[in-house]
Amino acid sequence: MAGSRKGKDTLLANGHAKLNQAVQQIEEDIYQEENIFLFLPNVIGYARVILAIASLYYMPLHPRTCSGLYSISCLLDAADGIAARRYNQSTTFGAVLDMVTDRCTTSCLLVFLASAFPRWSIIFQGLISLDLASHYIHMYATLTMGTSGQSHKKVDSSRSWILHLYYTNRTVLFAFCALNELFFIALYLLSFSSPLLSPSLLAANNSGVVSTQPGSPAHPRPSTLFSNPWSAGALEMARANKMDSTVPWILAGISFPVMAGKQVINVIQLIKASKWLGEGDVANRRKAFIAAGKKKA
Repeated sequence: MAGSRKGKDTLLANGHAKLNQAVQQIEEDIYQEENIFLFLPNVIGYARVILAIASLYYMPLHPRTCSGLYSISCLLDAADGIAARRYNQSTTFGAVLDMVTDRCTTSCLLVFLASAFPRWSIIFQGLISLDLASHYIHMYATLTMGTSGQSHKKVDSSRSWILHLYYTNRTVLFAFCALNELFFIALYLLSFSSPLLSPSLLAANNSGVVSTQPGSPAHPRPSTLFSNPWSAGALEMARANKMDSTVPWILAGISFPVMAGKQVINVIQLIKASKWLGEGDVANRRKAFIAAGKKKA
């Protein structure tokens, strides 16, 4: 009797093992065909990178082309998220690619602004540092302190209701990111059009004479001043009078409050992530101290 029961249990165990192997084989056959690098959201991410690089190529002297390419690259940031949710193709690689692309494109634009407005370069350098530090520490804290597989966008409201709202409400996230980039694009356009911000830009006075600043004597042609057409001075003068400054000023005025709010969020994110890491350090030191005490005893 006992032998027959043991035989039945063995048959059932073998049957379950074979079933599990069959299911595992089917899953492997299905997922072996998937190439996450060719998922639609990631392909959109590659397109963003290409458009961003193209915008950098046109950035020194072609403000309209550069702004158009840069803006499309930013708008695709929303498109890849929509595609990921619709086709169930959310991946860790895609999330990292998205964040890295955002950080790199914004930093490159701020580097240009620092060179276009040297008097304010320390502000743009500070914005680059804040953006990179805030997101890096937040990502590292999420990977270190969060649960396995937790996304950096999953912020508990008890830790920070502002970050929770920022990351979980898609409308809020899109508005802050879009208007933040719009402000920097507006500043970029003003570097080509506003002698008020860039006195070195050429400005035509009432007599039609072109000068480096309103009221100053007319200067010779740039080609006679700068033998190298790619010198910093030649590029500065070549940027002059590319476009009217009215629309860029309007865009800058509309987007400035949101841009300032985005920097406040970056500061909050930096502080909260640092505290979270600090909590982990305290807990680890406490465990190590207790373990050391037990060993001594």
